[in-house]
Amino acid sequence: MIKIKEGFKNERVVSVSEKLLEEYRKDPLVRNLYIRKISYFPQARFHFIQKADGCDYAMLIYCIDGKGWYEINGQTYILRKNEFVILPSDTPYTFGASSRNPWSIYWLHFQGTQAHRFLPSGYAPQPLQPGDDSRIQDRLRLFDEIFHNFSMNYRKEYMLYSCLCLYQFLGSFTFLKPYRNITSTMGSPSFAHRVIRFMHENVQNNLTLSQLAAQFKYSPSHFSDMFRQEIGGSPIHYFIQLKMQKACQLLEFSELKINEISQSLGFEDPAYFSRTFSKIIGIPPSLYRTQENQRRQLHIVP
Repeated sequence: MIKIKEGFKNERVVSVSEKLLEEYRKDPLVRNLYIRKISYFPQARFHFIQKADGCDYAMLIYCIDGKGWYEINGQTYILRKNEFVILPSDTPYTFGASSRNPWSIYWLHFQGTQAHRFLPSGYAPQPLQPGDDSRIQDRLRLFDEIFHNFSMNYRKEYMLYSCLCLYQFLGSFTFLKPYRNITSTMGSPSFAHRVIRFMHENVQNNLTLSQLAAQFKYSPSHFSDMFRQEIGGSPIHYFIQLKMQKACQLLEFSELKINEISQSLGFEDPAYFSRTFSKIIGIPPSLYRTQENQRRQLHIVP
């Protein structure tokens, strides 16, 4: 059986050297809680890791697609889409991707004197299902912010900032109710507002009108009519526009390749993604990125 630790197509991985960590750990902001390694693995076929003697860091695995498994304390668990697990330090474990439906995962290694405060009481996978108050996209945006700053960890201020963000990121998993509570204090949103929030939470998925209607317990025709009355357009067209809006953000502020952006937004065919982008935005995604880069250069003061 093929077993791969890393090196997957379109993966993103950043780590910090032990020598640099030794220097940074003198600062309590780092010493209390810090990242050792952070990554995103899309469709990680043959992914396999075994820690027969445990390790000195805890590991968060957040599955956003496909599925995998992990074995700890003699028990095997399945980790599915929209679930996460935090594996503790100093405990032997093994994990890997499903052979038929390999997972896409965000993961990171973390340590520190306060790291134990973010460990769950058990080993079972925890759900993070999309919904009105799930704030999944907020969490993924925070991951990207941490990743970007941690990738510049040779500069101490960027390392410090990533450590501070790590508190909120881990807290969004281990203190799920408080993290989601913000939406319950903002009054009762309208029907369309709740639908749009759900669309934002699922911007990486392909949702049909029937799936949207079922989520809100309406027939597709009634659901579509209600949405049109508030927004003035069809829900599916609005959802595609949200995807293109997200694509613009990724083209402008990330270094992801166009095919990676296409995949992250649920488009299996990059060519179809480019055609859809061009139709809605007016120019191809490659030209959009070029123009936005040129525009930013004009605002840079020498």
